[in-house]
Amino acid sequence: MTKPAPNEDGRDLRSFGRRRGRKISARQQALMDEVLPRLAIDPAISPPEPLARLFGNEATIDDVWLEIGFGGAEHLIWQAEHNPHVGIIGCEPFEEGVVKALTAIEEQQLANVRIYADDARTILRWLPPASIARAFVLFPDPWPKRKHAKRRLINPATVDLLARVIRPGGELRIGTDIGDYVRTLLIALAGHPAFTWQATCPDDWRIRPADWPQTRYEQKALREGRRGYFFRFIRRRD
Repeated sequence: MTKPAPNEDGRDLRSFGRRRGRKISARQQALMDEVLPRLAIDPAISPPEPLARLFGNEATIDDVWLEIGFGGAEHLIWQAEHNPHVGIIGCEPFEEGVVKALTAIEEQQLANVRIYADDARTILRWLPPASIARAFVLFPDPWPKRKHAKRRLINPATVDLLARVIRPGGELRIGTDIGDYVRTLLIALAGHPAFTWQATCPDDWRIRPADWPQTRYEQKALREGRRGYFFRFIRRRD
């Protein structure tokens, strides 16, 4: 399959919708002004070696995970709480989602989260090779209209970027509630030489794993009569 063409200026096609919704409150703006700069990743600065230094004392961090498009941050925060020895990079361009993450990080005093409030593909190019132990892409924008399908985040080009940064034996998790997106991601991943689909029966992709908490987007899908699909791929070692 050919890779989606970038814009004429060479930039990636935008894979997400709006950046802002309703106006945020003064308290939320303070989080953006005061807390985000402490946690934000600057891709203009080379990543530290080892990458765990991104989170301060690397002696307390065993692995680094990446969540692309964390939305309301439910999954991001749950993983940070339940895996204190894992550093988690969260990417989300939508302002309200970033505010939700910052609010929870401050309230729960989480030290193992860093934020990039923009297109995750910039971070995928910034990260060192084989530096991520687990990556999550949960309920990405489905772009349901055929003319917009080229904007879907999961495509061969993005999968190549993920293959570069996920270490051998590492895991990629993708969730969606859109049947046609299942086809898109399987085309991009099932035949990719770097990944092996971890499924031996339908329940392996129809039932959400216990360490994969439900997000508000999945809850919305269920209310609207759609089911979730939960895919796990392992980065091959050879």
